[in-house]
Amino acid sequence: MIDEVTEADAEAIAALYNPYVLNSRVTFEIDPVSTAGMAQRILSITPSYPWIAWREGGRLLGYAYLARFRSRAAYDHVAESSVYLLPDATGRGIGTALYRKLIELAPGYGISRMIGVIALPNEESERFHATLGFRRAGVLEGVGCKFGELIDTAYWQLCLDTPGGRCDG
Repeated sequence: MIDEVTEADAEAIAALYNPYVLNSRVTFEIDPVSTAGMAQRILSITPSYPWIAWREGGRLLGYAYLARFRSRAAYDHVAESSVYLLPDATGRGIGTALYRKLIELAPGYGISRMIGVIALPNEESERFHATLGFRRAGVLEGVGCKFGELIDTAYWQLCLDTPGGRCDG
């Protein structure tokens, strides 16, 4: 059910992602991503980070990936995590399975810290990250602006090289 994403998945991923762009605050992108644009993202991310998908009957129901957190070399051990599902795939444990797989794969890519960035309010996403061992590391106020409103973001952190995944011991 879980396998690696390839460039051939760009159309399905763009189709899954773009409703989030157009209709929600969970991503701060404003414009839909073309198939070619998504293919370029896949090609730029997958050499360095995992990008995985959940498929059933040949249909891509969701995907998750890690990506560079910041461009400075001191952050090379840190990755930002993302997961997106089709609406009919939610509530079935698919997002949890995809995230658990990312957590499992991350050390093989040299990642010891994962960061989830959550547009607030989003109690469901915060519960999801807490369940997986992430802890809330901070909030940035009004850093996003979408649909004419300022949006806070919470940063959730998981340390993969410490007991219990906590960074504070």
